[in-house]
Amino acid sequence: MNKPQVGIIMGSESDLKIMREAAEVLKEFNIDFELTVVSAHRTPERMMEYAGSAKERGLKVIIAGAGGAAHLPGMVASVTSLPVIGVPIKSSNSIDGWDSVLSILQMPSGVPVATVALNGAKNAGILAAQIIGSTDKVVSDKIVAFKKQLKEKVETSIREIKIAGYTNEFDKD
Repeated sequence: MNKPQVGIIMGSESDLKIMREAAEVLKEFNIDFELTVVSAHRTPERMMEYAGSAKERGLKVIIAGAGGAAHLPGMVASVTSLPVIGVPIKSSNSIDGWDSVLSILQMPSGVPVATVALNGAKNAGILAAQIIGSTDKVVSDKIVAFKKQLKEKVETSIREIKIAGYTNEFDKD
């Protein structure tokens, strides 16, 4: 295994069912990553050490998932110059996920956190790959191929709907 380029962290092990989606995307793009639990509230010293050493350890992006008050992404962003992608997680103590979304989204000026949708770890993985791909042609080419597959899937759906006899003015031949 090569040196990880992306760090995936979460506030607790219960977040793993969501955060593993980011890991799966990075595996698809052959981007090395590390994954661990780092709690802003229960292990603040660990969080500070993780974020403070991330760049020197070779990380280029951090994906941080958290539920409830969801301070982890913002606190990590306050300690590192690396891009941080926040994944708000609808947890058992959550206010329908809104507390997590707003905690990550409403960062003060100077401490940005890119925020994906509630439970949107897959998009966080894709965004991390796009960030890596901005300076890595191999990864960039994989992103282009991935986007092409998305387009082809939609075009197939359009054809299947036409075959089923449904039409609309926009798709008239």
